[in-house]
Amino acid sequence: MDLGGGDLQDEVYAARFLTETGFVDPKRLGITGGSYGGYMTLMAIGKVPDLWAAAVEEYGIINWFTMLQHEDARLQQYQRSLVGDPVTDRKVYEDDSPITFIRKAKAPLLVLQGDTISVSEGRSRANRRHPGKAGTVVSAHYYPNEGHGFARRENQVDAIQRTIAWFDRYLKGKQ
Repeated sequence: MDLGGGDLQDEVYAARFLTETGFVDPKRLGITGGSYGGYMTLMAIGKVPDLWAAAVEEYGIINWFTMLQHEDARLQQYQRSLVGDPVTDRKVYEDDSPITFIRKAKAPLLVLQGDTISVSEGRSRANRRHPGKAGTVVSAHYYPNEGHGFARRENQVDAIQRTIAWFDRYLKGKQ
């Protein structure tokens, strides 16, 4: 019942360690991930907005409440084991949902989603509706006939190419 809490602190400590060693430029830190990693990407840029210079999120959870509404029964039970009951543990759901913090985000955000799962599109549309600070760049790309993850090789390659191009643009200044 602490998703995006202690695990986010691990990411923050790792990023700060890298910058303190001089190995990484603190103005060029990017973060990316898919599924739970996508969720953590959204939590990171929302809860620690000054640390990240760019982000790429793939099919991550933005709102535990809406996730629960759209999951099948087995995944609903699993989610309840992680986050609790949505009524009695409402505050946990709010504190563990990126939607609560995403308005604070400053990093340019690229969202990559499959279009066959309605909740995926809803989550990424929510990302675009809540793009963070005024002027924050948010872009989304939907992959036809893909769901949670990208099964088609061409989409996997495209997602990697888009991620590299995004980071080249916002971390290296390449257009």
